[in-house]
Amino acid sequence: MMDGLVSGSMVRVELGDKSYEIAIAPGSLDELGYRMAQLNLGNKVLVVSNPEIADHYAERAIASLTNAGFTVFSHLLPAGEQYKTLDSIQTIYDCALEHRLERSSTLVALGGGVIGDMTGFAAATWLRGINFVQVPTSLLAMVDASIGGKTGVNHPLGKNLIGAFHQPRLVLVDRQVLKTLPEREFRAGMAEVIKYGVIWDLELFGLLEKQTRLDRFESVPPQLLNLILTRSCEAKAQVVSEDEKEAGLRAILNYGHTIGHAIEALTGYEQVIHGEAVAIGMVAASKIALKMGYWGQDWDQRQLALIEKTGLPTRIPSEVTIDSILDSLQTDKKVKSGRVRFILPTEYTEAKITDEVSEDILREVLASLGAC
Repeated sequence: MMDGLVSGSMVRVELGDKSYEIAIAPGSLDELGYRMAQLNLGNKVLVVSNPEIADHYAERAIASLTNAGFTVFSHLLPAGEQYKTLDSIQTIYDCALEHRLERSSTLVALGGGVIGDMTGFAAATWLRGINFVQVPTSLLAMVDASIGGKTGVNHPLGKNLIGAFHQPRLVLVDRQVLKTLPEREFRAGMAEVIKYGVIWDLELFGLLEKQTRLDRFESVPPQLLNLILTRSCEAKAQVVSEDEKEAGLRAILNYGHTIGHAIEALTGYEQVIHGEAVAIGMVAASKIALKMGYWGQDWDQRQLALIEKTGLPTRIPSEVTIDSILDSLQTDKKVKSGRVRFILPTEYTEAKITDEVSEDILREVLASLGAC
């Protein structure tokens, strides 16, 4: 056991007997085993990661778990959204079977959102559900993907169409691991932070506006980064606690994701990565909201300026067609009775869920952002 834990903040996701803590503290990766031991989990642990992340952090994570008395195995998956498939899940199942993981055993996701989604889905479905711990290593996963229990994989025609809700037992956020995160991935994570500022936390939005640069880890002071992590996790935890399975309120967290997911799928999940697609999707949603009178030109320009300051794309790749986006939208999980539901911003940090966006408005906005 450790004499004490490094100082940080704790955010609780209140879900009755499925409640859990998000522990946010620099250096906390080395406390993984101690914190998991306090949860009375079974002895066997399978750590799932990818080669790039494992080279940096698997040894520390495994050592922490071993020192806490766990029997630890590991499994590596290829890096990249294009590998977020049922074939990859099968390899986790094979490893779980090889090491005789039991219902009391735990899968640990050491990586970004892709690793977290796949590991969580494997945990949700192996033996009809086993323990699952998130150790996010990307900004996007820290502030969004690791929280809330959404797990799954992609179908060739749409993102995250195959999945399950399965809440983690713990989310461990160590900002120090962001030092090795590629700048492009850091910027992608900032898209989700901006999302919270627009739909939930006006104070956070203002703080981001005041910062000179937001495009790289080194440009964000540690105190501000701690605040970004904590406020974003608090926002996600509040929404999830009120609406675990997206029956209503939680849908607002998909702000920017409706068109964003379509762009991701249409560019093969490589040319435009998730956070970049969300940024483009937020720009599009803002333009739609402007045309429908939900918010004004000032807010539209403030959001655009913040996204541009982060170095994120704001236009749709020129080879993506309007018709292909409209077709892709019909496979979105939020489609109800054949109508696409959009999450649109309104003034004063609120969001509106609507299925009343006309095709004419949608085509006009998509064309203005570069779709052909």
